[in-house]
Amino acid sequence: MKIIVLAGGLSPERDVSLVSSAGICRTLLDKGHDVFLMDVFLGFPYDKERLEEVFTLPGHGLDIVDTIRTEAPDLAAVRASRPDQSDCYLGPNVMELCRMADITFLGLHGGVGENGKLQATFDLLGIRYTGPDSLGCAVAMDKGITKHIFLETGVSTPQGVCIHKNKNKKSLEDLGLTLPVVIKPCSGGSSIGVYITHTQEEYEHALSASFETEDEVVIEQYIKGREFACGILDGKALPPIEIIPKNGFFDYANKYQDGATVEICPANISEEISERMKALAVRAFHVLKLNVYSRADFLLDDDGNLFCLEVNTLPGMTPASLLPKEAKAAGIAYGDLCEWIIRKSLEERYGVTV
Repeated sequence: MKIIVLAGGLSPERDVSLVSSAGICRTLLDKGHDVFLMDVFLGFPYDKERLEEVFTLPGHGLDIVDTIRTEAPDLAAVRASRPDQSDCYLGPNVMELCRMADITFLGLHGGVGENGKLQATFDLLGIRYTGPDSLGCAVAMDKGITKHIFLETGVSTPQGVCIHKNKNKKSLEDLGLTLPVVIKPCSGGSSIGVYITHTQEEYEHALSASFETEDEVVIEQYIKGREFACGILDGKALPPIEIIPKNGFFDYANKYQDGATVEICPANISEEISERMKALAVRAFHVLKLNVYSRADFLLDDDGNLFCLEVNTLPGMTPASLLPKEAKAAGIAYGDLCEWIIRKSLEERYGVTV
């Protein structure tokens, strides 16, 4: 198959996306496909009369990949690096090459790549892509909407609210919450901009810092507990994985720096808790109108209560990421997982069997 792996973009998770997509690109090459890795914003300037050559070019676009740093990337510098200085989100030849491909593997994380906008654009352009469709992505990406749906449909989640920066009443008493609380961007990912606040001073500082980057934030009751994730493939749960940061919580640095976190899969929990977690993950998958695959994040408190925090519609896909580790525990090799995502996306959305 001819496959474009689309990565990068203008999300704070840009570096993570590039590394994820490099792993996808390499394994699909090993599987015998014609694959090219491309940055969705920077595109790939090339002679439009010879675009068919791109799928078999030496290097396969992998030269755009660097490492994941401890801090989010400088997106202003990324914008400035684009030669045509266009404000169009789709870079040179992105639409053309994606239309020429049999399918586009979305290796994007966060922002436009995960909030449904790109998926809706591709639907209009007749471009085939992997992962959940535009509706599911739009709903799941908004943590405020997700929390409301969870609370209404019986998916256990921490009590919380979504507030806009122009809202007058922001005191915890007015919001019906008490310290400690967690403040996080309504539409962010990779735990960027997440604050755990224990004092009024910390709360006010975190709220002010959050509103500098996003107009809406989620404020929820802090739950002390163990951290887990549970992947979903076609509505069926994978073995849960436990995440144990060596310091602090599972923030951006701990997620992506070697040795910062211990991950145990299958998780060392009772079968009863594992089954409850898997059932909640499947329920979250369905109430958020998702399809193909996703990954739900959980907390387990000392009393055995489970709380679903959110669902990632395009979870990390490096061989060392959580979802591939869970798939491996279920007997699914990394390369087979990538091909499965392609096959299921083609079947689910386009009625194509390969």
